[in-house]
Amino acid sequence: VQLQASGGGLVQAGGSLRLSCVASTSTFRNYGMGWFRQAPGKEREFVASIWWSTGSTNVADSVKGRFTISRDITKNTAYLHMTGLRSEDTAVYYCAATIDYDGWKFWGQGTLVTVSS
Repeated sequence: VQLQASGGGLVQAGGSLRLSCVASTSTFRNYGMGWFRQAPGKEREFVASIWWSTGSTNVADSVKGRFTISRDITKNTAYLHMTGLRSEDTAVYYCAATIDYDGWKFWGQGTLVTVSS
């Protein structure tokens, strides 16, 4: 699975952005996509995930109520909708995919989100 993330950029605090991640394929029975982020000097952390077949989502507590994840099956695309952005949301955001509950083995190249205060 190849992943292509896009949508990052510079935004003022309180603003919104939508990240997109296009997958080369998603025709697997147990397939999920997720978003992670890595801020400067910090470890990569989980942000949100979605299961392709059910649409079931999971969102990290740190962004719950501000970020949501969705998918468009017809476009093999997962989205991360970010609102109420804060300076601490500044990071490189990576999309990832998992098949058959075997961990996040497929990664996109990352897209930079910078939130100015």
